[in-house]
Amino acid sequence: MKVKEPISEFLEQLYPNTSEIILGDTLRNLKKMNNEKFDLIITSPPYNIGKEYETKTSIERYLEFQEKIIKELIRVTSEKGSICWQVGNYVEKGEIFPLDIFYYQIFKKLGLKLRNRIVWHFGHGLHAKNRFSGRYETLLWFTKSDDYIFNLDDVRIPAKYPGKRHFKGPKKGQLSGNPKGKNPSDIWEIVVKDWESGLWNIPNVKSNHPEKTAHPAQFPVELVERCVLALTNKDSWVLDPFAGVGSTAIASLKNYRNSISIEKEKEYVKIAIERIEKLKEGNLKLRPINKPIHTPKANEKIAKIPDEWK
Repeated sequence: MKVKEPISEFLEQLYPNTSEIILGDTLRNLKKMNNEKFDLIITSPPYNIGKEYETKTSIERYLEFQEKIIKELIRVTSEKGSICWQVGNYVEKGEIFPLDIFYYQIFKKLGLKLRNRIVWHFGHGLHAKNRFSGRYETLLWFTKSDDYIFNLDDVRIPAKYPGKRHFKGPKKGQLSGNPKGKNPSDIWEIVVKDWESGLWNIPNVKSNHPEKTAHPAQFPVELVERCVLALTNKDSWVLDPFAGVGSTAIASLKNYRNSISIEKEKEYVKIAIERIEKLKEGNLKLRPINKPIHTPKANEKIAKIPDEWK
Protein backbone atom coordinates (compact mmCIF):
# COMPACT_ATOMS: atom_id res chain seq x y z
CA MET A 1 0.00 0.00 0.00
CA LYS A 2 1.42 3.38 -0.98
CA VAL A 3 0.30 6.57 0.68
CA LYS A 4 1.05 9.98 -0.80
CA GLU A 5 0.12 13.18 0.96
CA PRO A 6 -1.69 15.96 -0.97
CA ILE A 7 0.31 19.14 -1.46
CA SER A 8 -0.94 22.60 -2.38
CA GLU A 9 0.68 24.60 -5.18
CA PHE A 10 2.30 26.93 -2.63
CA LEU A 11 3.73 24.11 -0.58
CA GLU A 12 5.02 22.39 -3.71
CA GLN A 13 7.18 25.46 -4.29
CA LEU A 14 8.39 25.44 -0.68
CA TYR A 15 9.12 21.69 -0.57
CA PRO A 16 9.28 20.58 -4.22
CA ASN A 17 10.80 17.17 -3.59
CA THR A 18 9.00 13.83 -3.42
CA SER A 19 8.19 12.05 -0.16
CA GLU A 20 6.57 8.63 -0.53
CA ILE A 21 5.55 6.36 2.33
CA ILE A 22 4.96 2.64 1.78
CA LEU A 23 2.82 0.83 4.34
CA GLY A 24 3.89 -2.80 4.50
CA ASP A 25 6.62 -5.36 5.12
CA THR A 26 10.17 -4.14 4.51
CA LEU A 27 11.65 -7.22 2.84
CA ARG A 28 8.63 -7.81 0.63
CA ASN A 29 8.60 -4.23 -0.63
CA LEU A 30 12.35 -4.10 -1.18
CA LYS A 31 12.11 -7.15 -3.43
CA LYS A 32 9.58 -5.28 -5.58
CA MET A 33 12.08 -2.51 -6.32
CA ASN A 34 13.85 -2.89 -9.65
CA ASN A 35 15.57 0.22 -10.95
CA GLU A 36 15.51 2.37 -7.82
CA LYS A 37 18.95 3.60 -6.80
CA PHE A 38 19.40 5.49 -3.55
CA ASP A 39 22.37 7.71 -2.71
CA LEU A 40 21.64 7.19 0.99
CA ILE A 41 19.93 4.45 2.95
CA ILE A 42 19.65 5.44 6.59
CA THR A 43 17.69 3.72 9.32
CA SER A 44 17.56 2.43 12.85
CA PRO A 45 16.41 -1.21 12.55
CA PRO A 46 14.56 -3.05 15.33
CA TYR A 47 17.01 -4.08 18.06
CA ASN A 48 15.24 -7.36 18.91
CA ILE A 49 14.55 -6.20 22.46
CA GLY A 50 10.80 -6.79 22.47
CA LYS A 51 9.39 -3.38 21.54
CA GLU A 52 5.72 -3.29 20.54
CA TYR A 53 6.58 -3.33 16.82
CA GLU A 54 8.83 -6.43 16.94
CA THR A 55 8.78 -10.07 18.07
CA LYS A 56 11.86 -10.98 20.08
CA THR A 57 13.76 -14.02 18.90
CA SER A 58 17.27 -15.45 19.26
CA ILE A 59 20.07 -13.14 18.17
CA GLU A 60 21.11 -15.70 15.54
CA ARG A 61 17.68 -15.75 13.88
CA TYR A 62 17.38 -11.98 14.21
CA LEU A 63 20.68 -11.35 12.41
CA GLU A 64 19.91 -13.99 9.77
CA PHE A 65 16.69 -12.18 8.86
CA GLN A 66 18.35 -8.76 8.90
CA GLU A 67 21.02 -10.02 6.50
CA LYS A 68 18.31 -10.82 3.94
CA ILE A 69 17.12 -7.21 4.19
CA ILE A 70 20.67 -5.82 3.97
CA LYS A 71 21.31 -7.77 0.74
CA GLU A 72 18.28 -6.11 -0.84
CA LEU A 73 19.36 -2.68 0.45
CA ILE A 74 22.80 -3.04 -1.11
CA ARG A 75 21.14 -3.97 -4.40
CA VAL A 76 19.18 -0.70 -4.51
CA THR A 77 22.07 1.50 -3.33
CA SER A 78 23.71 3.62 -6.03
CA GLU A 79 27.36 3.01 -6.84
CA LYS A 80 28.22 6.32 -5.15
CA GLY A 81 25.80 5.68 -2.32
CA SER A 82 26.07 5.06 1.42
CA ILE A 83 24.26 3.01 4.04
CA CYS A 84 24.04 4.41 7.58
CA TRP A 85 22.99 1.78 10.12
CA GLN A 86 22.23 3.14 13.59
CA VAL A 87 21.99 0.56 16.38
CA GLY A 88 22.26 0.07 20.12
CA ASN A 89 22.61 -3.14 22.14
CA TYR A 90 20.74 -6.42 22.35
CA VAL A 91 20.41 -7.63 25.95
CA GLU A 92 19.95 -11.29 26.94
CA LYS A 93 19.82 -12.29 30.63
CA GLY A 94 21.81 -9.23 31.64
CA GLU A 95 24.52 -9.79 29.00
CA ILE A 96 25.18 -7.04 26.43
CA PHE A 97 25.54 -7.88 22.74
CA PRO A 98 26.77 -4.74 20.89
CA LEU A 99 24.84 -4.94 17.64
CA ASP A 100 27.26 -2.80 15.63
CA ILE A 101 29.94 -5.50 16.03
CA PHE A 102 27.62 -8.17 14.64
CA TYR A 103 26.35 -5.94 11.84
CA TYR A 104 29.87 -4.93 10.79
CA GLN A 105 30.63 -8.55 9.92
CA ILE A 106 27.49 -8.80 7.77
CA PHE A 107 28.16 -5.63 5.80
CA LYS A 108 31.85 -6.50 5.37
CA LYS A 109 31.00 -9.99 4.13
CA LEU A 110 28.65 -8.44 1.56
CA GLY A 111 31.41 -6.21 0.16
CA LEU A 112 30.77 -2.83 1.77
CA LYS A 113 33.47 -0.64 3.31
CA LEU A 114 33.17 1.04 6.69
CA ARG A 115 34.07 4.75 6.51
CA ASN A 116 33.20 5.80 10.06
CA ARG A 117 31.83 4.33 13.26
CA ILE A 118 30.05 7.32 14.76
CA VAL A 119 29.13 7.53 18.43
CA TRP A 120 25.80 9.14 19.25
CA HIS A 121 25.74 10.21 22.89
CA PHE A 122 22.65 11.28 24.81
CA GLY A 123 22.15 12.34 28.39
CA HIS A 124 19.14 10.18 29.22
CA GLY A 125 19.07 6.49 28.53
CA LEU A 126 18.85 3.05 30.08
CA HIS A 127 18.80 2.98 33.87
CA ALA A 128 20.62 -0.08 35.17
CA LYS A 129 21.45 -1.59 38.57
CA ASN A 130 23.97 -4.28 37.66
CA ARG A 131 26.01 -2.36 35.08
CA PHE A 132 26.70 1.24 34.09
CA SER A 133 23.77 3.08 32.50
CA GLY A 134 23.75 3.09 28.69
CA ARG A 135 24.12 6.58 27.25
CA TYR A 136 25.19 6.02 23.65
CA GLU A 137 24.43 4.20 20.41
CA THR A 138 26.49 3.83 17.26
CA LEU A 139 25.98 4.69 13.62
CA LEU A 140 27.93 2.66 11.06
CA TRP A 141 28.56 4.48 7.78
CA PHE A 142 29.30 2.11 4.90
CA THR A 143 29.88 2.84 1.21
CA LYS A 144 29.32 0.62 -1.80
CA SER A 145 32.47 1.79 -3.61
CA ASP A 146 35.54 3.98 -3.17
CA ASP A 147 33.93 6.69 -5.31
CA TYR A 148 31.20 7.93 -2.98
CA ILE A 149 29.35 11.17 -2.25
CA PHE A 150 30.86 13.11 0.64
CA ASN A 151 30.08 16.81 0.90
CA LEU A 152 32.62 17.79 3.54
CA ASP A 153 32.11 21.53 3.01
CA ASP A 154 28.47 21.19 4.07
CA VAL A 155 29.44 19.89 7.51
CA ARG A 156 32.72 21.67 8.21
CA ILE A 157 33.14 23.34 11.60
CA PRO A 158 34.92 26.61 12.48
CA ALA A 159 38.68 26.20 12.90
CA LYS A 160 40.04 26.68 16.39
CA TYR A 161 42.99 28.69 15.05
CA PRO A 162 41.90 30.14 11.68
CA GLY A 163 44.96 32.44 11.60
CA LYS A 164 47.48 29.61 11.93
CA ARG A 165 50.22 29.65 9.24
CA HIS A 166 52.86 27.25 7.96
CA PHE A 167 56.08 27.96 9.86
CA LYS A 168 58.50 26.26 7.43
CA GLY A 169 58.78 24.72 3.99
CA PRO A 170 57.65 26.10 0.61
CA LYS A 171 54.34 27.31 2.11
CA LYS A 172 55.99 29.17 4.99
CA GLY A 173 53.87 32.16 6.00
CA GLN A 174 50.77 30.97 4.18
CA LEU A 175 47.58 30.10 6.03
CA SER A 176 47.55 26.39 6.85
CA GLY A 177 43.83 25.82 7.32
CA ASN A 178 40.79 25.73 5.06
CA PRO A 179 38.86 29.03 4.93
CA LYS A 180 35.61 27.03 5.10
CA GLY A 181 36.58 25.38 8.39
CA LYS A 182 37.95 22.04 9.52
CA ASN A 183 36.81 18.46 9.18
CA PRO A 184 34.77 17.32 12.22
CA SER A 185 35.77 14.11 13.97
CA ASP A 186 33.75 10.90 14.00
CA ILE A 187 32.68 11.65 17.57
CA TRP A 188 30.73 14.90 17.55
CA GLU A 189 29.35 17.12 20.25
CA ILE A 190 26.61 19.47 19.15
CA VAL A 191 27.22 22.88 20.69
CA VAL A 192 25.86 26.35 19.95
CA LYS A 193 27.20 26.99 16.44
CA ASP A 194 29.37 24.03 15.56
CA TRP A 195 30.17 20.38 16.13
CA GLU A 196 33.76 20.99 17.20
CA SER A 197 34.25 19.29 20.53
CA GLY A 198 33.90 15.80 19.20
CA LEU A 199 30.73 14.07 20.44
CA TRP A 200 27.38 13.59 18.72
CA ASN A 201 25.60 14.74 21.88
CA ILE A 202 22.08 14.83 20.39
CA PRO A 203 19.20 14.30 22.84
CA ASN A 204 17.19 11.15 22.31
CA VAL A 205 13.47 11.66 21.83
CA LYS A 206 11.96 11.43 25.31
CA SER A 207 8.79 12.89 26.85
CA ASN A 208 9.92 16.54 26.86
CA HIS A 209 11.49 16.48 23.39
CA PRO A 210 9.61 18.72 20.89
CA GLU A 211 9.52 15.90 18.32
CA LYS A 212 8.05 13.26 20.66
CA THR A 213 5.25 11.08 19.22
CA ALA A 214 3.72 7.72 20.20
CA HIS A 215 6.75 5.83 18.87
CA PRO A 216 8.77 4.31 21.76
CA ALA A 217 12.17 4.54 20.04
CA GLN A 218 11.97 7.60 17.80
CA PHE A 219 14.82 8.67 15.50
CA PRO A 220 15.80 12.37 16.04
CA VAL A 221 15.53 14.43 12.85
CA GLU A 222 18.76 16.22 13.79
CA LEU A 223 20.73 12.97 13.64
CA VAL A 224 19.47 12.19 10.14
CA GLU A 225 20.10 15.70 8.82
CA ARG A 226 23.85 15.48 9.36
CA CYS A 227 24.03 12.34 7.24
CA VAL A 228 21.72 13.74 4.56
CA LEU A 229 23.82 16.91 4.22
CA ALA A 230 27.15 15.08 4.03
CA LEU A 231 26.26 11.97 2.03
CA THR A 232 23.75 13.14 -0.58
CA ASN A 233 23.32 15.92 -3.11
CA LYS A 234 20.33 18.13 -3.75
CA ASP A 235 17.55 16.04 -5.37
CA SER A 236 19.20 12.76 -4.32
CA TRP A 237 16.96 9.86 -3.28
CA VAL A 238 17.03 8.67 0.34
CA LEU A 239 15.51 5.43 1.66
CA ASP A 240 14.50 4.50 5.20
CA PRO A 241 13.46 0.81 5.32
CA PHE A 242 12.27 1.01 8.96
CA ALA A 243 10.74 4.46 8.83
CA GLY A 244 8.88 4.69 12.12
CA VAL A 245 7.22 8.11 12.29
CA GLY A 246 9.02 9.63 9.31
CA SER A 247 12.11 11.37 10.70
CA THR A 248 14.16 10.51 7.61
CA ALA A 249 11.47 11.81 5.26
CA ILE A 250 11.35 15.09 7.19
CA ALA A 251 15.13 15.52 7.19
CA SER A 252 15.19 14.82 3.45
CA LEU A 253 12.40 17.26 2.55
CA LYS A 254 13.94 20.00 4.68
CA ASN A 255 17.15 19.71 2.70
CA TYR A 256 15.66 19.31 -0.82
CA ARG A 257 16.10 15.56 -1.16
CA ASN A 258 13.57 12.95 -2.28
CA SER A 259 12.70 10.04 -0.02
CA ILE A 260 10.94 6.70 0.17
CA SER A 261 9.98 5.31 3.56
CA ILE A 262 8.80 1.78 4.42
CA GLU A 263 6.91 1.10 7.65
CA LYS A 264 4.70 -1.86 8.60
CA GLU A 265 2.82 -0.21 11.47
CA LYS A 266 -0.25 1.69 10.22
CA GLU A 267 -0.31 3.95 13.29
CA TYR A 268 3.25 5.15 12.64
CA VAL A 269 2.54 5.77 8.95
CA LYS A 270 -0.41 7.94 9.94
CA ILE A 271 1.79 9.92 12.34
CA ALA A 272 4.51 10.26 9.68
CA ILE A 273 2.03 11.71 7.16
CA GLU A 274 0.73 14.14 9.78
CA ARG A 275 4.27 15.26 10.61
CA ILE A 276 5.13 15.79 6.93
CA GLU A 277 1.98 17.84 6.44
CA LYS A 278 2.83 19.95 9.48
CA LEU A 279 6.35 20.48 8.11
CA LYS A 280 4.96 21.76 4.84
CA GLU A 281 2.54 24.03 6.68
CA GLY A 282 5.37 25.38 8.84
CA ASN A 283 3.82 24.00 12.03
CA LEU A 284 6.04 21.01 12.81
CA LYS A 285 7.97 21.29 16.07
CA LEU A 286 11.60 20.30 15.56
CA ARG A 287 14.71 20.58 17.64
CA PRO A 288 16.95 23.03 15.70
CA ILE A 289 20.18 21.53 14.37
CA ASN A 290 23.10 22.50 16.63
CA LYS A 291 20.90 23.73 19.49
CA PRO A 292 22.94 23.42 22.71
CA ILE A 293 22.02 20.78 25.27
CA HIS A 294 20.19 22.26 28.27
CA THR A 295 22.40 22.66 31.32
CA PRO A 296 20.50 23.26 34.58
CA LYS A 297 21.42 26.38 36.51
CA ALA A 298 22.65 26.09 40.08
CA ASN A 299 19.56 27.85 41.45
CA GLU A 300 17.07 25.52 39.72
CA LYS A 301 15.15 23.49 42.27
CA ILE A 302 15.67 20.15 40.52
CA ALA A 303 19.43 20.82 40.29
CA LYS A 304 19.78 21.16 44.06
CA ILE A 305 20.47 18.26 46.42
CA PRO A 306 17.17 17.51 48.21
CA ASP A 307 17.06 17.92 51.97
CA GLU A 308 16.19 14.23 52.36
CA TRP A 309 19.60 13.27 50.96
CA LYS A 310 21.63 15.56 53.19
